[in-house]
Amino acid sequence: MPELRDVELGGAAWREAGSGELVVLFHGLGGSRISWEPQLATLSHRWRVAAWDLPGYGAAAPLPVEPLTFRAIAAAAARFIETLGAQRAHVVGISMGGMIAQYLAAWHPERVRSLTLLSSSPAFGLDGTDPVDWRAARLAPLEQGLEPADFAPRVLRHLAGPMITDEAFVDQVAAMSRITGAALQRSIGCLVTHDTRPLLATIGAPALVLVGELDDETPVPYSQYLADHLPNATIAIVPGAGHLLNVEAPDLVNDLIAQHLDRAEAV
Repeated sequence: MPELRDVELGGAAWREAGSGELVVLFHGLGGSRISWEPQLATLSHRWRVAAWDLPGYGAAAPLPVEPLTFRAIAAAAARFIETLGAQRAHVVGISMGGMIAQYLAAWHPERVRSLTLLSSSPAFGLDGTDPVDWRAARLAPLEQGLEPADFAPRVLRHLAGPMITDEAFVDQVAAMSRITGAALQRSIGCLVTHDTRPLLATIGAPALVLVGELDDETPVPYSQYLADHLPNATIAIVPGAGHLLNVEAPDLVNDLIAQHLDRAEAV
């Protein structure tokens, strides 16, 4: 495996490995730059792979906006690609990171060479979930004085499918434990505003949509909607996997991403 490098520059923070065309990885609501170890280990043999800390997470500076918006995060994502010295990148996002990737592709298309969306959604509340109730349930432990590290094992066990290994689960707990309560609270407030349905038809980048068969958080119909409404998209359903798709079925996910990147670069 190429050498891992942890970098902090200009308020951004990320972990990277490899060289060549740039692939950026955007983690989910309960993740951080160390959520992507299987992808950093494998994809970096052929590409330069950089996994960011969402602004305000880990070692990354928070954005100076209140409330936090997807517009501000997408602009930060575009600046992140520039900070890495690239004009554009293959963009890979999981869960909330996949939402960010959609906004980046819609509002900053010049920065996106291809798009890969894992365990993601076109809008919050497609199943009728009330945003006020959902937000209150997730803020409750923070209001009780707990930090994400205190409840990470419980939350992640609910999200994971049966195939996750003990080692991968421990790694995901460590990734969530790097988040402060304040950062998580801001992201929760932002996430409930998510709705890219009016934007999907404008996203021309070649897209791969991946979803776990057993994902209850962002179930298969959510990803099918994305694949049906993005102009240049394909979908793959990963058998036996839940919401933490990239670490539950890393070999298959890595193969699918690599094939997608190859197709995008062949155009």
